[in-house]
Amino acid sequence: MSRKRRMFDIDMPAVEDIPVGKVPDKVLEKRRGPMAAAISENADALRDQQSTEDAIRSENDRLAHELVRLRSEGLVTEQIALSDVMTEKLTRDRKPGPDPELDELKLSIQEIGLSNPIRVERRPDGRFDLIQGMRRLSAYRALYEETGDEAYAKIPAGIAEASELNDSYRRMVDENLIRKDISFAEMGALARAFADDPNNDCVDVDKAVSILFKSASYTKRSYIRAFASLLALLEKVLMHPNDIPRNVGVELKRKFDTDPGLIGQVSSALMSEPDRDSSREVAILRSFLNTEAAEPTKNVTKNNSKPRRAKTTFQVSGRAGIAKCSASSGRIDLRYDLDFTRVDRARLEQAISTLIADLWEEDDLTHG
Repeated sequence: MSRKRRMFDIDMPAVEDIPVGKVPDKVLEKRRGPMAAAISENADALRDQQSTEDAIRSENDRLAHELVRLRSEGLVTEQIALSDVMTEKLTRDRKPGPDPELDELKLSIQEIGLSNPIRVERRPDGRFDLIQGMRRLSAYRALYEETGDEAYAKIPAGIAEASELNDSYRRMVDENLIRKDISFAEMGALARAFADDPNNDCVDVDKAVSILFKSASYTKRSYIRAFASLLALLEKVLMHPNDIPRNVGVELKRKFDTDPGLIGQVSSALMSEPDRDSSREVAILRSFLNTEAAEPTKNVTKNNSKPRRAKTTFQVSGRAGIAKCSASSGRIDLRYDLDFTRVDRARLEQAISTLIADLWEEDDLTHG
């Protein structure tokens, strides 16, 4: 007969296994009631929650300060109403008249949106002064007027706080210096307008060029000064100043410095052809740059038995845009959106050589 286990048998640890003066942790856990455990767990959760909230609050403060900094520097893009953008603060260096490339910009905005926001400065009245992006603003205004679509009633803009007038001009000019289509005449006209504005405290055009085009090289600033002076001398007779090539304008100004009487001759020649186009105006100006070489050419033309042929004008598409060409007897003029002075000389010579080799007159006569 097996021995029955008594109900109250207790398994006690050996006495030597119990540390003297210390109650085992397991014993303490067994003694803690459910309420005490719940309170302890809740306290731990509250400590974790407070730590998380402190970290979130610290991160929000950092982000808020960063947002304020970015906004003050105009690096945060916001949508602002077209009617709130004012364009009178700065004199623009854009040439007057229709912009032939505006339609391309409008189409791009309609298809993919505006990739580069305009830049404005905040005004005390709550509106904004335009600093950079006159073409982009014009495109948005045209789209809104043509379509009535409210999507074009506001334009993305980087907003900065108002700054000194000279700094605002510098921001506008520095962006426009990278434009391929800006002419030296436009930059010279801007320098003259800046010097003439009494709000700018600028004594003359030289100082205006130094302020506005500080980022440009010394050589480029000298070209701008030459064009500003040329515009002042021929302002009333020039019809297409923005189409004058750099070398023609600079060299003509040097001619004027050494022979002031030449100014009247150039003016008379220009006024004698009031219906001239830009190519003809440049040709007239260019004819005064080498008067000694021009005379023999006239004699050869008189003695040539061939009748003088009319000038031919045409356009050719290229990778950099449209090339405008004007051809006449013994001469061809080419206007293209490319700085030929930066093309490798060997490549340029090869291109000209190929052009000449491929050309001949209808009766296959060449000139030595």
